[in-house]
Amino acid sequence: MSLDNQLDTLYRQVIMDHYKNPRNRGDIDGDVLKVNMNNPTCGDRIQLQMQVEDDHITEAKFIGEGCSISLSSASMMTQAIKGLHVDKAIRLSQIFSDMMLGKDFDEEEFDLGDIEALQGVAKFPARIKCATLAWKAMEQGIQGPDDDDDDDDE
Repeated sequence: MSLDNQLDTLYRQVIMDHYKNPRNRGDIDGDVLKVNMNNPTCGDRIQLQMQVEDDHITEAKFIGEGCSISLSSASMMTQAIKGLHVDKAIRLSQIFSDMMLGKDFDEEEFDLGDIEALQGVAKFPARIKCATLAWKAMEQGIQGPDDDDDDDDE
């Protein structure tokens, strides 16, 4: 088995692990920031919940339904943003978006950990919206709605 095939297999296993055993799935009690988004092209739906204190994301959880890519990405994203300053969370989202579009990104800026397993999604343009759904919800929660967004994400 070639190295590329071994990596693809490993990445698929990581994605399926997050899908079958999602991290941070559920509700946050109390006053939280909630963002509902959906991907009408495939039916993925997510509600992202975040607690933000002193410009740091202190808690992040999600509920929703969808394909393995969208739910795995939500699981990975909620793990990655906990404890981050909101500016760093937005920067991480930009790096993730670049990775999804097959663009070069600074691999040294953040330890992407399991998130790197989603790199292969870039080969399947129809699935990029699945992978970025939770990330767009996080950005919208922090920055507010994007008026230039032509998707039907709300």
